[in-house]
Amino acid sequence: MSSTFRTHFPTLGNTVVARPVLTDEALDLLYHQNFTKKIKEAFEVFDHESKNTVDVREIGTIIRSLGCCPSEGELHDLLAEEGCEVWWMSVSLPLSKRFVEELEPTGYIRYEKFLPVMTKVLLERRYRPIPEDVLLQAFEVLDSAKCGFLTKEELIKHMTEEGDPISQEEMEEMLSAAIHPHSNSINYKEYITMMLIDEN
Repeated sequence: MSSTFRTHFPTLGNTVVARPVLTDEALDLLYHQNFTKKIKEAFEVFDHESKNTVDVREIGTIIRSLGCCPSEGELHDLLAEEGCEVWWMSVSLPLSKRFVEELEPTGYIRYEKFLPVMTKVLLERRYRPIPEDVLLQAFEVLDSAKCGFLTKEELIKHMTEEGDPISQEEMEEMLSAAIHPHSNSINYKEYITMMLIDEN
């Protein structure tokens, strides 16, 4: 019998039935293989030239597509863990030598450098999405009229005057997904439901 299995002997009447049960090590291997497959699929979407590289500016999108929700600060911290330089969204930041294939002029990250870092993030369950009830409470605080929606102007005001800074591009992307074109407002309960990530 393989070392990845231990044997469990349930009884069926007077008959003992042997059935293999996965050990913790075997389960870890299966999780790792599943993560590797998901990471590779997400990475390949942005590997436009099929060279096992992606532009460093796409890393946040890749990480978020894998069910992680780091803030911009957390994303920069993740990329800065080891200490070399690469251009990240027009700002020079320190990045891991393990993580970055080439320095400044290109700013590309190779898959084989990204895989172990992202696998560790997934195994540690870092950057989990904010729970639905917490998101709802946050929107309700902003909704002083308690009407279940925010106007486009209210949303822009809150996003530009409070919290972490947001770029114009990020603002436009969020508004295009959140704002209903006819009412020019956001029904935040519907928006929360739409943006929740399935953790399975």
